[in-house]
Amino acid sequence: MNYKPEGSIFNTATNQKYISSSQGLSEALEKNIILEAKAVLCTSSHDIIVDLPCAKGIITRENGALGIKEGFTRDIALISRVNKIVCFKIISLELDKNGELIAHLSRRIAQQECFDNFISELRSGDIIDAKVTHFEQFGAFVDIGCGIPSLLPIDMMSVSRISHPSDRFTIGQSIKVAVKSNENGRIFLTHKELLGTWKENADRFKSSETVPGIVRSIEDYGIFVELSPNLAGLAEPKDGISVGQSVSVYIKAILPDKMKVKLIIVDVCAEKAEISDIRYFIDSDHIESWKYSTANSVKNISTEF
Repeated sequence: MNYKPEGSIFNTATNQKYISSSQGLSEALEKNIILEAKAVLCTSSHDIIVDLPCAKGIITRENGALGIKEGFTRDIALISRVNKIVCFKIISLELDKNGELIAHLSRRIAQQECFDNFISELRSGDIIDAKVTHFEQFGAFVDIGCGIPSLLPIDMMSVSRISHPSDRFTIGQSIKVAVKSNENGRIFLTHKELLGTWKENADRFKSSETVPGIVRSIEDYGIFVELSPNLAGLAEPKDGISVGQSVSVYIKAILPDKMKVKLIIVDVCAEKAEISDIRYFIDSDHIESWKYSTANSVKNISTEF
């Protein structure tokens, strides 16, 4: 089983085959398969009602998520699932007094299998899929498999500093993350190591070019403009500039030894920059080490996994 964030298998032909008929549900019950469907209601007792084409799906409160029964997961984890895709295993099937097929489901059991067979076995440097679920000032919570959450701290998102996770990601966005450590199943994540070194990013630009950028901070001595998530340059001071604006900048110089890019702001393009697509520089599923710094730089920015 390839354990992925919730929503990853919903539209697959296999998942749709199983959830679309009573025969499919029976087969999934027999084979103990994880399925996905949309949660359409959370009742006053915090049971989750799942939309199945051929049956009424019910996930009772205690089966809604790992930790609900034990008390270390809050019920907001259930309420927040409404109108979203949830994973589950089928516990039983029965007909009610009106002849309607009732499917008793468990998201908790699916999560437990994901934890036992996937998350508990992750090691430092593993690169996995994740989906952004919600933001806090200090970071973004992401689904790393079957709705199991983990925190991606804001300072681990990129080398270029941001003021809020929404500067980098959008809710529901699928991203890649690297495992910094696994402490008894508690997963610590990072992201910046997947976005390339200083040289890999700087090689995409040339002196005398005019390119787009995002204003990230304003200091007395200049304005820091992000050219890519792992590369920012310093522009000369300019009036009428504010953090978060999309700007065009002229590249005066690229200095690898000092890891500096000198810029001049040409124009303001928009008051708020749009979230751009993420470019990953690693296409494997594991990373052993990462050195951001250039060969001759006195700075040593690196990570050992």
